[in-house]
Amino acid sequence: MEHVICPLSIVPVRKDPSDRAEMVTQWLFGETAEVLERQENWSHLRFDHDGYEGWVDNKQLALCETPNFDPDQRVIDLSSIVDLGDRQVLLPYGAVLPFYADGSILFLGQRVPVNAVTSHGHSGERMELIETFMHPFLGAPYLWGGRTPSGVDCSGLTQMLFMLMGIYLPRDAAQQAEEGDTVELLDLAEPGDLAFFDNAEGRIVHVGIVLPERRILHASGRVRIDMLDQEGIFNSEEKRYTHKLRLVKRVL
Repeated sequence: MEHVICPLSIVPVRKDPSDRAEMVTQWLFGETAEVLERQENWSHLRFDHDGYEGWVDNKQLALCETPNFDPDQRVIDLSSIVDLGDRQVLLPYGAVLPFYADGSILFLGQRVPVNAVTSHGHSGERMELIETFMHPFLGAPYLWGGRTPSGVDCSGLTQMLFMLMGIYLPRDAAQQAEEGDTVELLDLAEPGDLAFFDNAEGRIVHVGIVLPERRILHASGRVRIDMLDQEGIFNSEEKRYTHKLRLVKRVL
């Protein structure tokens, strides 16, 4: 079984082995993956943190002898840099610090010094943690397949915020809707629950995080906070409902 690690800040993951193919997600520094298939220029990967699959350019990966199957130490600041000797890498929000200890990481078989603020060791109620981790995302532009404050989609936002709390969700909204326990009524929803929304065909197409006072954090155009009721998300700027509520789930 061959494993690889992301050696760059943010790597696009494609639906097909082509630079012109749709970007379905992003691979962040320090995350590892299993190689399912290798072609001359591309590799089909299954990512260790969520089991998602996609294609990555072979020039944007590195062989990894020590995959990190429990990457709970992730960067939560916006200015960390790791010096790999031949180059410096700006660590994106949410990047993994592989086997971080005593101010260094294990990268390609060597201990490399790095100074970063990590998610490890943060404690408190779920809403307190969400408020801590969500601020860099507020106002971030919507980007299909994105996972960082530079650009993020709805399920990328929920996945990353929960990941920073040590809860590993699948990548897509429809997959996330299969996790946890159903909250029967919106009135019973608690801050930190996930709210899911469907389209006219009944397919789950959107997800957000329930906040206090009937609000919701979600990515639509940008990462924003809107009002939530039994009908769905009400956008105060557009003065209309933009998403129809399907169900609420509680993931522990």
